[in-house]
Amino acid sequence: MPQIPEKIHELTVGQLSARSGAAVSALHFYEAKGLISSRRTAGNQRRYSRDTLRRVAFVRAAQRVGIPLATIRDALAELPEERTPTRADWARLSEKWRSELDERIKQLNRLRDHLTDCIGCGCLSLDSCVLSNPDDRFGERRVGSRLFVEGR
Repeated sequence: MPQIPEKIHELTVGQLSARSGAAVSALHFYEAKGLISSRRTAGNQRRYSRDTLRRVAFVRAAQRVGIPLATIRDALAELPEERTPTRADWARLSEKWRSELDERIKQLNRLRDHLTDCIGCGCLSLDSCVLSNPDDRFGERRVGSRLFVEGR
């Protein structure tokens, strides 16, 4: 990983990409979505402050666990602009997502536990299918394959 001298306070998009592991196109996307920001030089080149490295790391980690970009942007808006975010800043933000992630894990475990029934069914239209029709909710309205046609 290329090292950046301490005296350099701003990074080019290439340096930020090399240090963060994010593609240049991803960095441009993050900026367009308001997740990171840059200033423009007189030659219209992007320059990122060094703390953007931590922000990019946070965005990528949050994306890996399935946090939506809008939620990540809201969290980053709470961070200070004038200094590099601290471990306490990150801990405070990630704690807000803990219950959401715990619920998602429970849902995935339920999905995994019922997957064998679904694979055995093959059509996902049984009145007892716990994945596509839990508690036969759709059976109360209609019967047969029309449900799938109407759903499109």
